[in-house]
Amino acid sequence: MQTHEYAPLSDEDYERLEVRSPIRHEYVNGEIFAMTGGTLRHNTIALNMASLLRVHLRTGPCRTFINDVRVKIARSNAYYYPDVVVACPRLGELLALDSVTLDDALLIAEVLSPSTEATDRREKLLAYRTIPSLAEYALISSEGANVEIHRRHGDIGWQCIEYSGLEDVEFASVAFTVPMRDLYEGVPIDSLLRGPGD
Repeated sequence: MQTHEYAPLSDEDYERLEVRSPIRHEYVNGEIFAMTGGTLRHNTIALNMASLLRVHLRTGPCRTFINDVRVKIARSNAYYYPDVVVACPRLGELLALDSVTLDDALLIAEVLSPSTEATDRREKLLAYRTIPSLAEYALISSEGANVEIHRRHGDIGWQCIEYSGLEDVEFASVAFTVPMRDLYEGVPIDSLLRGPGD
């Protein structure tokens, strides 16, 4: 019988590996996890969110990124690839557009799927909330017309706001309110209003 000593991967080694890899991996405290593909429904909702934010933010300094930009969470020693992320350069700085990594996200959105929902709701929620610049973390259902926003509440913590049905959804971090129908454009909204199991 042979045994091998487990050696966690350093974040520097992860970054070198990720540059050469044909598939994306998330990194959590020494371990890497291959990213899975999403459904057309998942992709449609994420693209809608990114497109709406891009148009809304086009005249200001903030930028919207989707899918291939990773977020570094120093306190959790982790790197994640959110579905949608908004970052704003610090005063007097420009975003390094050659980079694939952000560490100062303002808004992060994940479209929930059955295979990732538990991770998005627990592990990523806890990790993302440690990013000092993050003001909101949005969880967008792909199974029903429902958006849950975790919003930083001053210096005292976080609050959770839930939107459902045909409510307008407010992203306070970027001063943007969007109709639920626009967020789910291209996805049959009537079936989403019934929700799973109806």
